[in-house]
Amino acid sequence: MEYMQAPATSSQGNILCCTCGVPIPPNPANMCVACLRTQVDISEGIPKQVTVHFCKQCERYLQPPATWVQCALESRELLALCLKKLKSSMSKVRLIDAGFLWTEPHSKRIKMKVTIQKEVMNGAILQQVFVVEFVIQSQMCDDCHRVEAKDFWKAVVQVRQKTVHKKTFYYLEQLILKHKLHQNALNIKEIHEGIDFYFGSKQHAQKMVDFLQCTVPCRSKASQRLISHDIHSNTYNYKSTFSVEIVPVCKDNVVCLSPRLAQSLGNMGQVCVCIRVTSTIHLIDPNTLQIAEVDGNTYWRHPFNSLCNPRQLEEFIVMDIDIIRDQKLGAGAGLRSNKHTLAEVWVQKTSEMDTSQQYHCRTFLGHLLNIGDLVLGFDFANSNINDEYLNKINPHHVPDVVLIKKSYDRSRRVKRRNWKLQEMARNRDGTDTDDERQFQDFLEDLEEDEALRKNVNIYRDASRIPVESDTDDDGAPRISLMEMLEELSLTDATGGEGANMMTD
Repeated sequence: MEYMQAPATSSQGNILCCTCGVPIPPNPANMCVACLRTQVDISEGIPKQVTVHFCKQCERYLQPPATWVQCALESRELLALCLKKLKSSMSKVRLIDAGFLWTEPHSKRIKMKVTIQKEVMNGAILQQVFVVEFVIQSQMCDDCHRVEAKDFWKAVVQVRQKTVHKKTFYYLEQLILKHKLHQNALNIKEIHEGIDFYFGSKQHAQKMVDFLQCTVPCRSKASQRLISHDIHSNTYNYKSTFSVEIVPVCKDNVVCLSPRLAQSLGNMGQVCVCIRVTSTIHLIDPNTLQIAEVDGNTYWRHPFNSLCNPRQLEEFIVMDIDIIRDQKLGAGAGLRSNKHTLAEVWVQKTSEMDTSQQYHCRTFLGHLLNIGDLVLGFDFANSNINDEYLNKINPHHVPDVVLIKKSYDRSRRVKRRNWKLQEMARNRDGTDTDDERQFQDFLEDLEEDEALRKNVNIYRDASRIPVESDTDDDGAPRISLMEMLEELSLTDATGGEGANMMTD
């Protein structure tokens, strides 16, 4: 094969360049490459210096007409962006290769070596390599411009609840953190009776509203305000506002239902206790253990108010208790709770221990209470309540006391608590000094209610060592280690100053 190739190579003749006379292989132009380049420049019309706009705040490049893209240096995305700058001027040539040449990262210059081909005189194809320099110019993008102008949000979600206690907001905060919906928010501002979430787009705000409607009983309204209008392109710029109102009922509230609603829920008593607020309001009748769930739509059709707030709860001591074993329900009764026990108790206020005044009532806390235990309850007998439905009830059917929950020593519970919750970074404005006490109430609710903490991420607090002693065991509920998550620490993964990886 090598023998046959030699004659073929030697038989090919050379010609002289018509311009300089140098022997060259035959080509359609009969000119050498050097002379051909002096006659024809195939890179003519292609700019050798191009401007690229770069936003220093968000580190994005402008892709005309109005798109900002994230590109790393010497990446395929940046190469494509630079070639699009030359696309219009390279319509008559063929792109063969393109690549970056190294430049100093802080030089604000990007150099790209481009190889092109073009058919020239008499069908000859000429290939040329040249360098295009891209000059980086700083230009603030529209998003960063709005941030600097303090006018960066396009939509706001205003969440409100007209209650004294913030238990529902604390629960909602943990749900938002678990599903990472706060990452889209530009700013979170806590104000009186609610929280405002600011978003850069209406779609993110609508997503937040949809999430709230699925997690808590609420209703929403939407409005928008015209900011600007371009008459030439017929485009409008709006700011949207979503108002979300959560039902004004929290956990451990005593409520009075309307007769029509109580009948529709299985002929349960009108005076009920709210034991939980998730996507629905969970109610229990302390006289019969009947339970019912009221969703947002049902509540707004038949609204009811809270008769008391946590600050009005008083401490009682159990003097006597009698468990009710067989409780017969009337016709059309609904479901009964299997987690609670019905009991009749005699209680006395701890503030009235020097008197003989005692109160008799029924309670759903029979499985928790013993003689001598402390319990928190609402005193109806000595309270002046102005409620539309309660005033119409026969006074003999209104209980003297409604017991809410068993009372434990808070200081001992805090010492034993070896877990913590995450919190959203937000601006606080006009908050009460009572927030810490309300947050402690929410932490105790999580310890007492297993169904409530299933939707919450609970993290083990490695910095706190629970204090254990035989005298401290007062039967207060706790959260097991199986329900806790390990908080991510980057220093642990690198073997730095984090906690030891090996445990005993």
